[in-house]
Amino acid sequence: MATPNPVTQKRLYRNVFICMKCCARLRTDPIRVKEKKVRCRKCGYKGLRPKNRTIKTKG
Repeated sequence: MATPNPVTQKRLYRNVFICMKCCARLRTDPIRVKEKKVRCRKCGYKGLRPKNRTIKTKG
């Protein structure tokens, strides 16, 4: 299995959050998310989670 490229991993997952209500993607600062200063562009919800890193398995 190939090792993930760090440049690509940064671009895909660094500072990317997902709205837990409508699944919209946002790129913002994690400190602002923890302080609930950021809300979703689509629905206005303040509950955001970090984007999950997918784990690929053989088989």
